[in-house]
Amino acid sequence: MSKTLHNGLQVLELLVTHPQGMSLTEIAEAVGVHRTVAHRLVRTLEAHQLCRRDKFKRISLGTGLVRLAEPVEQDLRTLARPILEELTDATQATAHLVVRENESQVRMLMIVEPHQARMHVSFRPGQMDPIDRGSAGLAILAALPPTTGEREEVTRARERGFAVSHGEISHGIVGISAVVPRSGTEMPISIGLSLFEAPDEDKLGAEVVEAATRLAAQLG
Repeated sequence: MSKTLHNGLQVLELLVTHPQGMSLTEIAEAVGVHRTVAHRLVRTLEAHQLCRRDKFKRISLGTGLVRLAEPVEQDLRTLARPILEELTDATQATAHLVVRENESQVRMLMIVEPHQARMHVSFRPGQMDPIDRGSAGLAILAALPPTTGEREEVTRARERGFAVSHGEISHGIVGISAVVPRSGTEMPISIGLSLFEAPDEDKLGAEVVEAATRLAAQLG
């Protein structure tokens, strides 16, 4: 096994769990290498756009990782698109596919907007949100075992089979999401809707759960 490659991958794994960034000294101490070695590792990762430094010299993950993940996520998007399109046609609401990015964040992987609705919610693909805010993250947390101090909304989502949020990501927007049921080793995914009002949360929740179940079957 290549020790240098191993250490470089350790740096990336560390940065995944520290979305706010880390100093070079913190990285060196966590990996167990001299600061000079950590500097070389980071410079190499920077050259491949796998990490970056901000104006305070804190190091975080870089955009090059998105490019590397693209082939894997492309298969997921290909399978999910027709399901999201059917969901948005049935509800006339914006449908979204969200993945867990790290311990504290989720990422909007795909957005499908309704064509016939007079008004609809719009999001930017790639948008990052806190995992404990918004229906997508709450649905993913609800798929995990209960924890002490978890939000009441997570507990409620575990009981209902889908999560509901009100104005947590965007003011005045209702979110309804369900986790895609998969084995514990797979990347957590949720399917959901964003809309201005939800007069029948249970009906919309059932639509979302059905879509999530269909995607799970497609993924195998």
